[in-house]
Amino acid sequence: MAVTTTPPRDPESGAAPRHRSTTRSLLRLWPYVRPVRARFFTAAGVAVVASCLGLVIPLVLKWMVDGPVADRDPSGVWLGGALLLALGVAEAGLFGLRRWLVARPLASVEASMRASLYRHLQRLPVSFHDRWASGQLLSRATTDLMLLRLFLAFPLTFLVVNGVTILVGFAILLAQQWTLGLVLLIPAVPLMIFCSLFETRYAGVARTVQDQTGDLTTVVEEGVLGIRIVKGFGRHRSQARAFRALSERVRATELRKAKLLATIWALIMTLPELAIGAALILGTIQVADGDLSAGTLVAFLSTALALRWPVESLGFLLALSQDSATATDRFFEVMDATPADAADAADRPASVVPRQRGEGGLRFEGVEFRYGDTPPDAPPVLRGVDLHIRPGETMALVGATGSGKTTLTALVPRLHEVTRGRITLDGRDITALPRDEVRALVAVAFEEPTLFSATAGENVLMGADGADRAALTRALEVAQAEFVHALPRGTDTEVGEQGLSLSGGQRQRLALARAVVGAPRFLVLDDPLSALDVHTEARVEAALRQVLATTTALVVAHRPSTVLLADRVALLEDGRIAAVGTHHQLLRDNPAYRALMSGQEGDDGGSEDDDGKDAP
Repeated sequence: MAVTTTPPRDPESGAAPRHRSTTRSLLRLWPYVRPVRARFFTAAGVAVVASCLGLVIPLVLKWMVDGPVADRDPSGVWLGGALLLALGVAEAGLFGLRRWLVARPLASVEASMRASLYRHLQRLPVSFHDRWASGQLLSRATTDLMLLRLFLAFPLTFLVVNGVTILVGFAILLAQQWTLGLVLLIPAVPLMIFCSLFETRYAGVARTVQDQTGDLTTVVEEGVLGIRIVKGFGRHRSQARAFRALSERVRATELRKAKLLATIWALIMTLPELAIGAALILGTIQVADGDLSAGTLVAFLSTALALRWPVESLGFLLALSQDSATATDRFFEVMDATPADAADAADRPASVVPRQRGEGGLRFEGVEFRYGDTPPDAPPVLRGVDLHIRPGETMALVGATGSGKTTLTALVPRLHEVTRGRITLDGRDITALPRDEVRALVAVAFEEPTLFSATAGENVLMGADGADRAALTRALEVAQAEFVHALPRGTDTEVGEQGLSLSGGQRQRLALARAVVGAPRFLVLDDPLSALDVHTEARVEAALRQVLATTTALVVAHRPSTVLLADRVALLEDGRIAAVGTHHQLLRDNPAYRALMSGQEGDDGGSEDDDGKDAP
């Protein structure tokens, strides 16, 4: 299996995203930080005070060396020692207070961002999820948000704290001995140049490794969900090789990151050390000449050494800031994803079409659809579909594989948006209705049923808000899903991830029960009985007839037994409605339909032609 790393893409255009400045990217976090700004800024202020307290210690040392030590005054030395101890305890206490102030608020910020991301993902259209790998979305919701919380808790605060500390420290140095202070300022210009170059190069590598991590997450997820296929075909070795290859790519990119970080850190550490060495030599000469007191030199060097960590940490903090800026961009790539087909009709005034005679039921008028990622010169999936399903009528939709049946059914609940034409429910254009209202009117069951890590009852009741236990019982009866009562805890039994603890037929029956539990006004079923055995299918069809008698339904069918549930049949060919009629009319008059059904119903069709009568 070949694995290709997904390149960073702009969610709307599909192009590689533009590099944004770190500051501009991180400023987008402000709406999430605003609710906890009081404690956040208080914590930053406390950290600044604590850091500046550390700069007072060299001044106490200067007083001790030039005073009590020079005068051989033991009481003064004890007093100075006590003052140094008090400053150290106060500094440690303030840093502890800072951590306490930010821990809970920043955990709330991370939880809020994660909830916003998940809520937004639920609102985005199916076309968005078709384009994005699930691992990329998972890594944004987990790893990236953890990076942002850590950034707000540590790097952001200490970029400010260390910046203030460096400014205050150099002010003290210049005030003590301005000539030596200028020596320490010499590395400032080359350091700023190196840091700027580092940020530019590191940004691209950081983005690459986070995207590759998303691809790695996708491979792990697919391997876990598809474990039955992997084991069934003995593909565990090839899967392991593919995973190892992608892991090596991530490792290589991480090593590039480490090389860049090591280079900048070496420069940031070496240049200040050389400056401090030069200042020590010059200061020693000045003390020997009597131009500088020993206490002043001790205080100067102590202050310079106290500034080593704020200066040396710049490379580390810049790297974390760039990682966090990349994580912010990745987070907002999803949050900003608003393609044309994701605009919610609730944001627009609902233009309700007046209901006229004959306009009830479900109607397709000149419907055309093409997927957004198809080439412009490719033919649309659906072309000029005109179809009217009358109120209370059940329409079977049949066609060869690839004719567009599933796509057509997905347009009704607005999982996709029509490219041209319109779909109406009882005379109202679905694009003029809020999505919530459309999905309250329309219930769906797909050929591939999806169940969630919840109980069997919760999976069924997901089909209707406010449905009670009586509705659950009725839905299970219709879908012939009473098997749930025999599970260890009945309807309260957890069905496991994707419902894999159940058989395919059981999952399909629960999905059908979910579709009918709310007694929907419109029902869309995409071959909902394909995984059932003949006897179970017959029982489900008998119970389903009662539901179909009270609703307007569109049923994708492949079996003649499913077709016979419908009042009429529509034949879909190459994205167009080729014929509409009863099952027996189409068998008699339409060769394409007869050919489609012949492999499933050979003798039955012949007997109908001989009798010249429609079966009941």
